[in-house]
Amino acid sequence: MISTGRSVSSTPAQPARVTLDIDGRRLSFLDFGGPGRPLLALHGHFSEGRTFAHLARELAPAWRVIAPDQRGHGESDRPLDYARQGYIADAVAVLDHLGLGPVVVLGHSLGGVNAYQLAARYPERVLALVIEDIGAVVDDDLSFCLAWPHRAPGRAALIEELGESARYLTDAIREYDDGWGLAFRPEDMVASHRLVKGDHWDDWLATSCPALLVHGIRSDTLSADHAAVMTSRRPHTLLVHLPTGHTVHETDPDGFATALRAFLGSLEMHAPARH
Repeated sequence: MISTGRSVSSTPAQPARVTLDIDGRRLSFLDFGGPGRPLLALHGHFSEGRTFAHLARELAPAWRVIAPDQRGHGESDRPLDYARQGYIADAVAVLDHLGLGPVVVLGHSLGGVNAYQLAARYPERVLALVIEDIGAVVDDDLSFCLAWPHRAPGRAALIEELGESARYLTDAIREYDDGWGLAFRPEDMVASHRLVKGDHWDDWLATSCPALLVHGIRSDTLSADHAAVMTSRRPHTLLVHLPTGHTVHETDPDGFATALRAFLGSLEMHAPARH
């Protein structure tokens, strides 16, 4: 068993930004480095890899967080499509580039579906799962984001036009040659989410590696009842409730990190596979 206790003197340096070329498309990821076991962290729609910066600090030095900007988000290029297999292939490409054996995979929302589908298709690549506030059935709607502006003349103007949504999009705001905008296109998010929606019970139940399901009590995405059924139907799955909405790791970062440290500390790790 590997200890996951933090060392307050081992805060990681700024993460390294790595860019892969996949058939002419840029796929970018952050590697927070350090000597610890690898943890692949997959963000949700509207987000990007740096959303896990606080978590990376909290888990160091025992865990090395690797956080891609998934296709169409952050510093990664827009793809030709947002098919399920494409997201999974991108995650495998990151692992292959780094030469990593089985890893713990964390995913929030979109990233959570990507995580358990990665495990279902490539079980030998996934040591354990952490699924943040997403179900085995996805049926919510993202079409509200189509009302967000494409560009605004300044940062303040963009924030004003975004209204209440702005507080969830701070990290995604960018300055471009033609004004201020977001690090994704809303129409892409709707197209991507359309392919996430559906019944994924077969994927969720395809593996039995240790899993932590984190539920935000005030979430409008994952209900407590659905989370309980997910936990009861899948072996070796632990359910934790935290007093947040859908974005647990941002709303209660310390509580989220504490839950992860406890789960990761409970894993009986074998010697890491190195290539």
